[in-house]
Amino acid sequence: MFKTRSLALVLLTLMAAANLASTQQIHLPPAISHSPGMGKVPVTSGDSVQKQQAKAANQQRQAEIKRDAEKMFQLTTELKQSLETSGQDVMSLDDLKKVEQIEKLAHGVKSKMKQSL
Repeated sequence: MFKTRSLALVLLTLMAAANLASTQQIHLPPAISHSPGMGKVPVTSGDSVQKQQAKAANQQRQAEIKRDAEKMFQLTTELKQSLETSGQDVMSLDDLKKVEQIEKLAHGVKSKMKQSL
């Protein structure tokens, strides 16, 4: 009778331990858990599409940066010429608008350059 109780107690202990262990296991997705190189992320065709999209977006940002920089150069040159010819201590309304455009373009170029990093 003592052996039966001991066997039942051991069996219950093992079942409880197995149940506890099964609830604490980490289950990996099949693509990762069965891959030969554990720890490597599987490469799918979606990755190449994302890379191409990222490359295209980066090229578009670079073109926009170049366009905006050229526009800033043009506005800055016009502003400089206007200030030299006016000779006044007060800026015209047109000059102030150019300054605001330059500021907007500079801010846009800065944020686009941060995105390209």
